[in-house]
Amino acid sequence: MFRVGILTISDKGSRGEREDQSAAEIKKLLPPAFRVEEYAIVPDEQQDISARLVEWSDGKRLNLILTTGGTGLSPRDVTPEATAAVLDHLVPGIPEAMRLASLSVTPNAMLSRALAGIRGQTLIINLPGSPKAVRENLAVVVPTLAHALNKLAGCSADCGSL
Repeated sequence: MFRVGILTISDKGSRGEREDQSAAEIKKLLPPAFRVEEYAIVPDEQQDISARLVEWSDGKRLNLILTTGGTGLSPRDVTPEATAAVLDHLVPGIPEAMRLASLSVTPNAMLSRALAGIRGQTLIINLPGSPKAVRENLAVVVPTLAHALNKLAGCSADCGSL
């Protein structure tokens, strides 16, 4: 069982002015072995985002944190910067794969600044903010998540056997 946190980054959502449909979409798409233990909505403030990522990685020791929102070009979109500030290592192949798959749907995919990386033994992945984009991007990531988290936890099995 993998322990998961979903962090929605939205000014309007944090003020109760917008329903968080993206987090609900993430919950529906995660396999049964992934249990959502933490959920929060924070405003588009770099310090708030970084603090929650650190709390959930270091304090709660979650295996996976999925953020949704704040990955575009708007002046308030600071999720990648907040994520980068707390990562030990980048995992560039994850957002590269998400952007590549999304490009077959929309040319706007190339505007995504999403990141993925590791803090301690937690994998953190930035997802877009719309439910449709969450579905498209998570579909690319889900097939490799269990393997990635097992390796991150120190599983020494050969890659082909996981």
